[in-house]
Amino acid sequence: MAASMRDVRLGTLGVAMERRPDGVMIIRSTEPLRPWETRLTDYLVRWAREAPDRVYLAERVPDGGWRTMTYAQVHDAVRRIAAALLKRPLSVERPVAILSGNGIDHALVGLAAMTIGVPYAAISVAYSLISSDFGKLKAIMAQLTPGLLFTTHAGPYARAIAAACPADAEVVATSGTLPDRAVTPLADLLAVRHDAAVDAAEAKVDGDTIAKFLFTSGSTGNPKGVINTQRMLCANQAMMRQSLAFVADEPPVLLDWLPWSHTFGGNHNFNMVLATGGSFYIDEGKPTPEGIAATVRNMRDVSPTLYFNVPKGFEALAVHFAREPDVLKSFVRRLKLNFYAGAALAPHVAAELSRLIEEATGEQILMTTSLGSTETAPSALACTREMSLRPGVVGVPLPGVELKLVPSNGKLEARLRGPNITPGYWRDPEQTAKAYDEEGFYKLGDALKFAVDGDPSGGFVFDGRVTEDFKLATGTWVSVGPLRGRFIAAMAPLVRDLVVAGHDRDDIAGLVIPDMDGVRQVAGAAGQGLSDADVLALPEIRAAFRSRLDALARTATGSSSRVDRILVMAEPPSIDANEVTDKGSINQRSVLARRAALVEELYAEPRSPRVIHAG
Repeated sequence: MAASMRDVRLGTLGVAMERRPDGVMIIRSTEPLRPWETRLTDYLVRWAREAPDRVYLAERVPDGGWRTMTYAQVHDAVRRIAAALLKRPLSVERPVAILSGNGIDHALVGLAAMTIGVPYAAISVAYSLISSDFGKLKAIMAQLTPGLLFTTHAGPYARAIAAACPADAEVVATSGTLPDRAVTPLADLLAVRHDAAVDAAEAKVDGDTIAKFLFTSGSTGNPKGVINTQRMLCANQAMMRQSLAFVADEPPVLLDWLPWSHTFGGNHNFNMVLATGGSFYIDEGKPTPEGIAATVRNMRDVSPTLYFNVPKGFEALAVHFAREPDVLKSFVRRLKLNFYAGAALAPHVAAELSRLIEEATGEQILMTTSLGSTETAPSALACTREMSLRPGVVGVPLPGVELKLVPSNGKLEARLRGPNITPGYWRDPEQTAKAYDEEGFYKLGDALKFAVDGDPSGGFVFDGRVTEDFKLATGTWVSVGPLRGRFIAAMAPLVRDLVVAGHDRDDIAGLVIPDMDGVRQVAGAAGQGLSDADVLALPEIRAAFRSRLDALARTATGSSSRVDRILVMAEPPSIDANEVTDKGSINQRSVLARRAALVEELYAEPRSPRVIHAG
């Protein structure tokens, strides 16, 4: 007998569809969007008044304890920093740039800037701490022209600041110094008393005021600065509260690591806690073998009411939950909902999590997802309870959102319109013009298909990126997104991603980005002490790849769904070469261009001994 689902209250998401003579379809929510606040900081004012002693932000400190700040304390600190920022020559033309990862002081500076109508940009730490040439950071700084840089710890960012950041920008830091420029302690800003000038500046902030810039990874070049207005962010939170209705029943508690330099962590999650008066426990962990230990430790202390992660994060947690059931019990004690985004959740991971949770609680906990982008603030489609139970469904338009489906090469290209959509890219009129169609719909770049043929009420399924698809020499279209998903699922746990080749070729080949944790797990003792390249060359590992490739090939229905050959890459993709984004997403076109020699090797005759063939 199947276990019952733990109760969680989600909103109703009815839709209606308009069919046009040219085949275009417009799907709209039948639920009216409820009113939203004018400014994100209005929520801070509200909760500082209504729940002043509730913990708003918390983070680990070096002694192992938690540093916490209540809504009243955050409100006071934010207004002090805002008063200090008002004394500096900051504006939309000279915004604040934050180089640090998630942290309480990061949040205080960002909220303070928004309070007085000065935009800020949280810059991915990868561009400062992982990149070797700081190319992306230099491009971002040239586009932003920031007037102030903030970092929690100045020392680790010294090289990046010296190489890429404007010399006339003031540097503010919680701690640390720089060898070649002055650093203002954050304590100096916190010592300023706020006054009527802060109130006057805040009163001028309206829906059109730019709250922040978020830099997308960029598919072919440098990151683009997505304008995030107050209207976008506040409207999107109203949409989300109608979808995740249970957050109104009790203030949510989050334990979250997702970077605030990205829209999932920085808009979806951070803003949701602020809008609903919840508590945000900052998780310093990461979904890596080294980083997951911190997350597990935090789960012993914090029982969230809903949990957000990327699929790789859930996969890493499932391994620990199997070994440490006490951590799992703490994690699920108050949990109402699991939520993933950023990629598809592999079926074997979903099944293992489901099994572990049922063993621990006797219940199931709903797992859901949504669809959106940095340009949509981010949530645009969401799932009902029923849709969440169907694998692959990403939902229907949220209240206030219109979805336009345009037939294109046998697919339905998705476009979106609503108050949560960006007005464009900062200082980039060319890319802005390209982003919208003649009716003002934002071109998402994704293809969708009906979960139930022709019935929008059943939700939609992601059907790949329209720019990634190509034709074989036979003229047959290859749908890259779904093919990648099937390949990664079939090759588990050996593969992190697949770069699909085959344009104008007779069959499909792939450059495989291995998941070395999974590969070493399969290798066992044979891989001890060996480099990644040597582990990948082990006969038993090549056999494991071949057997899975053979099994996948047997399920193919034709040349467009059959991966004929693969080459496993020992050299990881490069962030500096734009092969991989700071989020870990693979840029298909950049990898194929940079590794053109490997693509030729895939198709070479006589066959290369490094290439693994199906069959």
